[in-house]
Amino acid sequence: MNEKILNLQPAPVWAWFKEVLNIPRPSKKEDKIIAFLLDFGKKHNLETLQDEVGNVLIRKPATPGMENRKPVVLQSHVDMVCEKNSDKTHDFENDPIETVIKDGWVYANGTTLGADDGIGIAAQLAVLASKDIEHGPVECLFTVDEETGLTGAFGLKPGFLKSEILLNLDSEDEGQLYIGCAGGQDTLAWLPYEKEKIPEGYAAFRIMVSGLKGGHSGDDINKGRGNANKLLNRFLWETKDELGLKLSSFDGGNLRNAIAREAFAIVLVPEDKEPDLNEFVQNYQEIFRSEYHITEPELRFDWSKTDMPDHCVADESVFKLLNALYACPHGVIAMSQDIENFVETSTNLASVKFEEKEILITTSQRSSVESEKTDVVNMVASVFHLVGAKIEQSDGYPGWTPNPGSKIVEITAQSYKKLFNTQPEVLAIHAGLECGLIGDKYPGMDMVSFGPTIKGAHSPVEGIEIESVLKFWDLTLDVLKNIPEKK
Repeated sequence: MNEKILNLQPAPVWAWFKEVLNIPRPSKKEDKIIAFLLDFGKKHNLETLQDEVGNVLIRKPATPGMENRKPVVLQSHVDMVCEKNSDKTHDFENDPIETVIKDGWVYANGTTLGADDGIGIAAQLAVLASKDIEHGPVECLFTVDEETGLTGAFGLKPGFLKSEILLNLDSEDEGQLYIGCAGGQDTLAWLPYEKEKIPEGYAAFRIMVSGLKGGHSGDDINKGRGNANKLLNRFLWETKDELGLKLSSFDGGNLRNAIAREAFAIVLVPEDKEPDLNEFVQNYQEIFRSEYHITEPELRFDWSKTDMPDHCVADESVFKLLNALYACPHGVIAMSQDIENFVETSTNLASVKFEEKEILITTSQRSSVESEKTDVVNMVASVFHLVGAKIEQSDGYPGWTPNPGSKIVEITAQSYKKLFNTQPEVLAIHAGLECGLIGDKYPGMDMVSFGPTIKGAHSPVEGIEIESVLKFWDLTLDVLKNIPEKK
């Protein structure tokens, strides 16, 4: 399995990426990849540490003649987003990722690939295992649970790292060097609901929005993609009264940092209204496809008969849910006034899940301006306060303020120009990076983030461009070779 990627260049990186693909590593369930890393350090006779939250740190001494260089830490996260197509059978806790090579890209077979940030892990392992790469003292930091809570970066203790310079290997656009990122915070709402018996003369149907691209709720939020939760809720809100529709359940989206690709509802409609339901669904599919004809060419809106559920949701509870989801903002809230075409503030209506007595609605907010992050968090919370939901807000994480005088950014940009005869873009990113938290724990840490080109992260269309991996690797090696000497 995955043998074909061993024919790709750079061979050391792809070989280690193949190893990573074979190790299940869902967020908060990273035991297997952690055990692999600890064993790797032991086998290569390298100093290997693990902190209280599970982060792994492996140190490698400088190569001969490079002992006087400043120590540098290469950093990636070990967990991956676990998303799959609804027709794909895959156990993310036990099964390896299957790869497909097509048109210069590597994809997974119906699941997320985990190049975010498996390729960063692979590059670190290739450096650590190498015998012929020039570098000063190197640390490789592998953090846990980046995707669902930044737990590893939050739990990082001062003094664990010895380095003064950090290369974050978790960016997704080759040719771009990131020197800042947005901060983020999650807002969760638990909306109580009442159940009631299903009236006589009703039939049950499953209505589903699918075929959307989804994607990263930071990096892809400005690309005009549909949110399955919003589309399905819009249909229910606009047709409920005409169809005499009753709701039994609503299930949409999965992860706080992914745009919802699929959503379905179990609804009840009077038996004689089935032809009307069919007509409404067909009409709304045409409407949605027209509105998203460029960004969502595979959008599907379907219905089918299903087994009768044992209850439906009381009308008052349905009223509150549908109105709250309709009013809840999603997408870009504000563009930067300082950086052209840069998203400053956004929010993602990530998931809607029915529990026994409550409906859990998960949202995620981002902004590179702390006061605006607070504002959009409050904006979302206010919607759910109006319908009597219980609100919980995460602690959030800080943004990474750009340092225009960064020496490592200058070195990385010079290396890129020398290697590829073109200037890289130097910019901030709307997605969250662990650099903000690490910089908070290690004031003065000089940081830059770069990586190969990854498209469709956090969705089953995730792919990594093969050519960009070679450029990413060459850049990493040249930067390590040019780390400045200690003063």
